[in-house]
Amino acid sequence: MSQSYTRKSHFNCSRISLMVENLFGRIMNQVCENPSSQRDVTLQPKRPALSWGVKIKRKLKSVAPFLGRFRPLVGQCCHQCTPESLGLKLLCNTPPLGFQNLTCVNETHTGVKKALVTACSSDETKAMELEMPEVRGHLDTILAVTQTFISPSLLRLVNWLLLKIFDLMFCNVQINLNQVAALRRSTQLKAPLVYVCVRQSSIDHALICLTLFCHNLRVPYTIFPAHVRQTWLRSILQRLGVVLLPEGSGSERDAEMDSLYSPVMTSASVMSALGFALSLLKGDHRGSVRIHFAQAFSLKEMCESGKCRVDGGRPLQDLLMTAIVHNRMDSIFSQKDVSWLLPDAVMPELPPAHRQQTIALTLHLIYSSTTNMAVMSTSLVSCLLLHKHRKGVRVSMLCRDICWLLEEVLFRNTDVGFGGSLVGLVHHAVSLLRPYLLLAAAPPTGEPIIAPRSDPDSLLILSKQCDVITRVFIHEAVGACAVSAMLSEVVGCGGGEDLEFDAVLGQNELTEKSLQLTHLLSPGYIPPCQNAHSFALDVVDSMVRCGVLVMEEVQTDAPVCDFMKRHGVLSWTVSDNPDESSDSDCEEPDIHTYKLSQPSQCPKLLFFLCSLLSVQLRALCWALESLHYLPLPITEKDCLSQLHTHLKNRAQLDGARYESSSIDLVKMALRTFIDLGVLIEDRQREDVYLDANPLFSQGAYKEKLVLFFKQFMFN
Repeated sequence: MSQSYTRKSHFNCSRISLMVENLFGRIMNQVCENPSSQRDVTLQPKRPALSWGVKIKRKLKSVAPFLGRFRPLVGQCCHQCTPESLGLKLLCNTPPLGFQNLTCVNETHTGVKKALVTACSSDETKAMELEMPEVRGHLDTILAVTQTFISPSLLRLVNWLLLKIFDLMFCNVQINLNQVAALRRSTQLKAPLVYVCVRQSSIDHALICLTLFCHNLRVPYTIFPAHVRQTWLRSILQRLGVVLLPEGSGSERDAEMDSLYSPVMTSASVMSALGFALSLLKGDHRGSVRIHFAQAFSLKEMCESGKCRVDGGRPLQDLLMTAIVHNRMDSIFSQKDVSWLLPDAVMPELPPAHRQQTIALTLHLIYSSTTNMAVMSTSLVSCLLLHKHRKGVRVSMLCRDICWLLEEVLFRNTDVGFGGSLVGLVHHAVSLLRPYLLLAAAPPTGEPIIAPRSDPDSLLILSKQCDVITRVFIHEAVGACAVSAMLSEVVGCGGGEDLEFDAVLGQNELTEKSLQLTHLLSPGYIPPCQNAHSFALDVVDSMVRCGVLVMEEVQTDAPVCDFMKRHGVLSWTVSDNPDESSDSDCEEPDIHTYKLSQPSQCPKLLFFLCSLLSVQLRALCWALESLHYLPLPITEKDCLSQLHTHLKNRAQLDGARYESSSIDLVKMALRTFIDLGVLIEDRQREDVYLDANPLFSQGAYKEKLVLFFKQFMFN
């Protein structure tokens, strides 16, 4: 679910704000007429000012939401583990059905009866009893114990109320009718459907259930582990098909230990949902919401195919520590172990095969949820302000960069959640992000300048909006960081104090650097069925496709240099006659080298691409440097809290880089340190305790790890 319903407030009615608003429209109108112009726009003093509310009659530059005739095909299931499900072509490029605003649904849509059917059909019941008898038994037991069922009349009443509430909260709730049609076709396969929601707000469950109800699709039972103490509220939610935490459970973790509740994966609370809805109703937060449904796939096919294996991975410590400490690359080509996604302490009775299948399913769901999201206008503006124009930008330049960034996003087959004129696009995005931005008028023309606010809340919210852009450009971001690391090595080898952008980069070295950084990425960036080495090769190719690197071929009459890294030794083999090579030289020489395509212009592009991942890399550096402040050994919960405090303090000292101090990045850093062996887990006690590895108590090893992280950050 992609959303851009961040807070929106009116411009202040002061003289400066009115002038900025009027000039904003004038500047953007001129930019739309001549978007490729690189000159500063000069305002004519006698020309009447245009405000945002005025209808602009002349033709403006339109922003296309897709390239070609059809929208990008997103949300497909894995072609390797579920080829038969993919072959059903549930999301094929049929004639576009367009979008529907859910808030415009009336009684003619919700008066159907099929969506109110609570029981499975006979075919679905037979399929479930045949293929998943234990799941059917667990579901029946949970519904009986929790007294959960769906009341048709109450469901219709609540959905009618939700339509009215969401109409007040949002200007529109967009539904892709092609995805709904594909979902309807999947229900005709006579197999039970399980929906997995990626929570982005406290009202996601209500939005999804309302969408299914309004499109004549059966409303599913919803797992909602909230601590609801009021009897009347529990009764209402249970009659809407909401499965709550068992009474008396202290937390969600306690509930998962319950024998009846543990088979169900859960995530959000009722009071937070109500508080979020009330906060939106208080002010003018007329943002928009886009709801996505990925392609349904067969869980049975995924389990029986056995093509997605996660049991052969090696710990991150084995993959990277030899490269970090001893500069040996022989171990980085293996796969990373991800068993921490489902530790043995969780559901210990689960057989190893089922545990591996659950981890594989989790990886697929995480990746599918991130690649299925549409890019919203607020994401484009936030990304440019944080990663390219942090000190401020003129509106004319911002508009040109938005056009460029949008074209690059569409070129990568990514869906966007907007369309129309460039004026409307930028105005809508800036209006939604207004509380987190600074507006000023630049003399002498008075052209508006926009910059992000430097307070923690503003930077964290803008950074959250940028996450989807980082995932779109993940290949280029990894490649740019790898190039930056290699250019830094040239400086370290005596190439001068400044980076030499005219250096020659070898393919093997570039792939190895990309592979090292790939291992540091969290789940969701790499397709689950693609190995890390293949991803690193794609990274190098993407740098050529985007125009950052150009390939150079070694002349045939030149000596062939073979970089053979064996046992950490860089050996050179020089031969004037390639035909004289012996059979012992089993590895072919690497003759592919790369150079920056335009050394004079590449630094800005490299800085933008590197900056996308610098948020995570900076958090890793800060967290590693802050470990010696912690009173180790310490519980995992306390470690997370204290480390978060240290990162916020460090952000204040380091130029207000608060986007690198979020709690999610602290969790990522903590997980990385555990996998690298910097911190050691002790699960023998009641809580999970963390202690420092004696090896990294030595300053030399710690310094090497810090330099390993910093090499990928473009300075």
